[in-house]
Amino acid sequence: MPAPEREPQATDRRFAELETRLAFQEQALQELSDALAEARREGQRDRERLGRVLEDLKQLRRALAADPAGEPPPPHY
Repeated sequence: MPAPEREPQATDRRFAELETRLAFQEQALQELSDALAEARREGQRDRERLGRVLEDLKQLRRALAADPAGEPPPPHY
């Protein structure tokens, strides 16, 4: 059994080590949370962008499938 005067030092060291580990874990958790939030924002931007592209594609398909007789004549030079 260690001498009584050494036990508080060992306990202090263990507390300091645990506090250090906790600080690193809190930092890592915050970084992960920030990364997840950014990934969600990026995913939302991508969904909006994809929606606009799909709408443009639908309009293009409609324009290509339209009856050419309904088109105005080209301008004459």
